[in-house]
Amino acid sequence: MKSSRGRILYVDDDEGLRRLVSRALERRGYEVRVAASGQEGLAMLGAEPFDLVALDHYMPGQDGFATLQAIRALSDPPPVVYVTGSDETRVAVAALKAGAADYVVKTVGEDFFDLLRSAFDQALEQVALRRRHDEAQAALAASNRRLEALLSEVNHRVANSLQMVSAFVQLQAADLEEGECRTALRDTQRRIEAIIQVHRRLYTSDDVELVDMRGYLEALVRELEDSLSTPTAPRRLRLSVDPIRLHADKAVSLGVIVNELITNACKYAYDVAAPGDVRIGFSHQGQAGLLLFVEDDGRGLGADPDPKSTGLGARLIRAMAASLQTVVEYESGHAGVRATLRLPAEAPGHGQS
Repeated sequence: MKSSRGRILYVDDDEGLRRLVSRALERRGYEVRVAASGQEGLAMLGAEPFDLVALDHYMPGQDGFATLQAIRALSDPPPVVYVTGSDETRVAVAALKAGAADYVVKTVGEDFFDLLRSAFDQALEQVALRRRHDEAQAALAASNRRLEALLSEVNHRVANSLQMVSAFVQLQAADLEEGECRTALRDTQRRIEAIIQVHRRLYTSDDVELVDMRGYLEALVRELEDSLSTPTAPRRLRLSVDPIRLHADKAVSLGVIVNELITNACKYAYDVAAPGDVRIGFSHQGQAGLLLFVEDDGRGLGADPDPKSTGLGARLIRAMAASLQTVVEYESGHAGVRATLRLPAEAPGHGQS
């Protein structure tokens, strides 16, 4: 039956000392096996489990250093307490550098056995601490994997539900004749699609919390260009995006803003039968944070402080910007309309990269 204090292999070429150490350590609660050489000790390690090895330095043939290196090369080596009759510091330092958990200098009497017990207890406690740490890390990793799978499934279900809502809106719009109601439903469908894209990217990527804004905005802009451009009035959307990742809530807010600004530019910047370009950029600005802009070369703002848009669209832009703790500004010096939004820089690891 295994001792409560641990199973020890004591390796020493001195037969008399082996007997003394074995009896003394067993009195102190250890289960002890002994070996007369490094080779014998390695053979015993390969045949049966031990919690710790006590290894003498001076042995003929394969000395303590060579045996220590061989033990450390095992797939799951036990801790080694190095034992030497020399009080030279260089031996102890060399043993510790080679991977020994501790060292003990041989002395006469019970003090030596007490020192061994103290070194053994500390080494075994270090092993137990590492094992508990590894188990905790493994449990945390397993928990994170389960959480990521759950979040991925949630994002999948949210995207599917929003897709169903979008289909209902599309069916409703199809039953209406051209006019304000049908246009409003199409605008609503585009807003829903901006949110769908976020959740779609979360459940199809390895990261279930952060959205790759380049891929997201590319897909969003492509869909807007398809829906807002016509053969008689083409709208060319030009996108430039730095590698940026945002948390899902910020990505949704930014996506809704981009949707509204592009929709406004495509509808109101140019004449109904005229082509026009809209440029979108999202970039790092160093310590200043992130900059989003949407600009056109159309008729401009005129005397109005805000670009022409539906009341709902303007309210959505303000609400989404407020959720990002910022505002959308319109630059007066631009030939057409240039809307900008700045996101403050965040500490690393907080969802902005």
